[in-house]
Amino acid sequence: MAKQILYVLFLFLLSTTMELTTASSAAPAGTSKRDVNFIQASCKSTTYPTVCFSSLSGYANSIQTSPQRLAETALTVTVNQAQSTKVFVSRLARFKGLKKREVQAIRDCIEEISDTVDRLTKSVQEVKMCGRAKGRDQFWFHMSNAQTWTSAALTNAITCSDGFARRIMDGRIKNSVRARIVNLGRGTSNALALINAFAKKY
Repeated sequence: MAKQILYVLFLFLLSTTMELTTASSAAPAGTSKRDVNFIQASCKSTTYPTVCFSSLSGYANSIQTSPQRLAETALTVTVNQAQSTKVFVSRLARFKGLKKREVQAIRDCIEEISDTVDRLTKSVQEVKMCGRAKGRDQFWFHMSNAQTWTSAALTNAITCSDGFARRIMDGRIKNSVRARIVNLGRGTSNALALINAFAKKY
């Protein structure tokens, strides 16, 4: 069991290091300062502006100064993060020696994160449809869907974390899972804020 726990911690530290390295990377060479400033200014409206800017600045060339592409990119980045979190938590379920409560919490969490991936993916499609909308009614139909799906995804992340909330669940498994869920929640919250900001531009 001790070796399994150490392996879990290794996976967590490795994935966290990779995410931090990616997040802290500077914008690509040749990126317009205007585009970078746009992302930085837009991220100020989010709950976690530093996380927002560090995760999106590398896409400045494709985002440029488009609120739609900014929201779409934020969602896509969060989908990838959710998929990575799902894989991480799924691996934990394979370890032997887990407490029954841990096994159940992990299984519930996998289900919640699977729903999160699905809902965020749908949100990406809805934001894309906003750009193709013909008229106000079509725009707000797709925008409302995107907001609803993203809000539901955020609720799923919180529900997963709540499954490990009790003190009896304290330990390395809980800490590893909740750390990933916290990061996913922040990304989802930021994506929702950028979707709402895009809606205000219509």
